[in-house]
Amino acid sequence: MTNIIKTKVLVVGGGPGGYVAAIRAGQLGLETTLVEQDKLGGTCLIRGCIPSKAIIHAADSFAEMTHSTGKGWRGISVPGKPVLKLNETVQWKNGIVDKLNSGVGALLARAKVRTVSGNAIFSDAKTCSVETAEGSVSIRAEHVILATGSEPVELPHLPFGGSVISSTEALSLDELPKKLAVVGAGYIGLELGIAYSKLGSEVTIVEAQDRILPLYDDELSKPVLRSMERLGIKLHLKAKAQAYNSGKLEIEDKDGKPVKIAADKVLVTVGRRPRTKGWGLEEMGVDMAGPFVKVNNKCQTSMRDVWAIGDLVGEPMLAHKASAQGELVAEIIAGSRRSFDPLVIPAVCFTDPEIVSVGAAPGDSTDVETLTAKFPLSANGRALTMGRGDDGGFVRVIARKSDHVILGVQAVGAHISELSAEFAVAIEMGASLEDIAGVIHAHPTLSEAFFEASLRGLGHAIHA
Repeated sequence: MTNIIKTKVLVVGGGPGGYVAAIRAGQLGLETTLVEQDKLGGTCLIRGCIPSKAIIHAADSFAEMTHSTGKGWRGISVPGKPVLKLNETVQWKNGIVDKLNSGVGALLARAKVRTVSGNAIFSDAKTCSVETAEGSVSIRAEHVILATGSEPVELPHLPFGGSVISSTEALSLDELPKKLAVVGAGYIGLELGIAYSKLGSEVTIVEAQDRILPLYDDELSKPVLRSMERLGIKLHLKAKAQAYNSGKLEIEDKDGKPVKIAADKVLVTVGRRPRTKGWGLEEMGVDMAGPFVKVNNKCQTSMRDVWAIGDLVGEPMLAHKASAQGELVAEIIAGSRRSFDPLVIPAVCFTDPEIVSVGAAPGDSTDVETLTAKFPLSANGRALTMGRGDDGGFVRVIARKSDHVILGVQAVGAHISELSAEFAVAIEMGASLEDIAGVIHAHPTLSEAFFEASLRGLGHAIHA
């Protein structure tokens, strides 16, 4: 017998967009039901952002221990090389994921959100069926929030399976691959490629374009390239991956010559696509914008009271964008007058060193004259105390020349991701160079580099 649920709000997908939407709707007193076929938390928490940062942190720790063998490093030496047990590292990572997953469940329960485990299949815009462990459930809603997220793109000639893996499998390996080939030099490929190199894998990266991190400018990506060179990561640019046979990745190099790369695992990271298949989107009658669901600035689809958020609606595919949209939609349904119009959405690349980009970047088309000022982390005391003053890091500020209002900030350096909020707040609040220069920044911190870059934009940096 089918159980029938009638609800004010139905959220499909329990990732950072969906669960935030559900929690906020519950807090606002809306009867809310959330459907998730996997663990609560979605790609970001379960198999993306959080687990990858755990592996990256473990890799950094292992690399520091390795540096301390023999003659030692920074006055610290250990008698033998550290030993990696990757399965135990993965277990530690899984513990973090499980803790956060349980936390999401508790927050949903506190907000009185009904959670249904299973895959929602829509028969029309407001009705879906879910096969759960307890039987079939039919859900009818007044409002539907689509938050189905995205999935890795596979190459036709390198389908996922066996030794050809996506980022999901790369975060749950039992053994360290001796030789790892990474196809794609975007942020996912480089984050994981650098981490596995630090753990001891021999890493080779294959990229079809003529540079790494094509979404960032050369000045930002050069310190990462130097780090890769120091780690011994091999790089094939303007190369095409063609097949994987007998433990070798076959590529066509930049000169059109065939090359075979020995690899125990091939990690394919050529992008992500919205998850639009397998849940009845075609039955809902919503308009599309290419591969994405088309929405307006309130996240409304073309179907009345059907909303879509996160990766499903387009770039940037970032968890924090999805969360902001989820909160927004819940409040609109509850009666608030809001729209999604942030000045900036911070982007962070957790490579070594890290990269942050917020707002306008050099080369962006603009109808106003701008000025650019940069301050090197080699002159920042905190960076030097971390032993990271020599990795080419910097903070760069772009401001409108006429009134010095900050339009964009980019930075590269160890732990620089922690400054992304200060950069975003400055731009959202309409801060000028004078405003940042007038704020006393704690010493010694990396944040002083933002202060000094602003001073340099005004023509009088103190420490450079």
